[in-house]
Amino acid sequence: MPNIVTGKIKRELMAHFVNTSAVGSASAAYEWLGDDLEEYNVEMNANVETKNNIKGKTSVNLDSYQPQASVEPYYAERGSKLFERLQAIVDERQTLDELKTDVVEAHLWEEASGAADSYVAYKESAIIEVVNYGGDTTGYQIPFNLHYLGDRVKGVFNINTMTFTADSGSGE
Repeated sequence: MPNIVTGKIKRELMAHFVNTSAVGSASAAYEWLGDDLEEYNVEMNANVETKNNIKGKTSVNLDSYQPQASVEPYYAERGSKLFERLQAIVDERQTLDELKTDVVEAHLWEEASGAADSYVAYKESAIIEVVNYGGDTTGYQIPFNLHYLGDRVKGVFNINTMTFTADSGSGE
């Protein structure tokens, strides 16, 4: 990865990782999203309230976000821990806390000081929602949504060891 990024940032430098470990696992096992994805957007879903007062003025309050992202297509691939996690959701019809995971967004354009292959990152809990499964003749697909839960924590992510370390005092 580049040490210094100037100008426009390439899309590949905003990296998204999903923890594939089952709920309650002692350690996280992150998988980098992006294979077969031409697009991945986190929709912020802002809660906006607009009011008009008797003076003819408009006030706008944005008081929260309910971010979510869609992973589509997702092609099942043997040996992938993410595939195993998604298939378990399908097979066992998992619900509620069984769907919890966490996601990490790493800014590969912002190296963390003093740590090789480590970048500024944000970790947040999420719920995995399998949308459907099956697909066409291109392969078995399990598209899914990630619903972010709002407990975002800043830290550092090492892309070689696939580990997240929260900044001191960040509450993790």
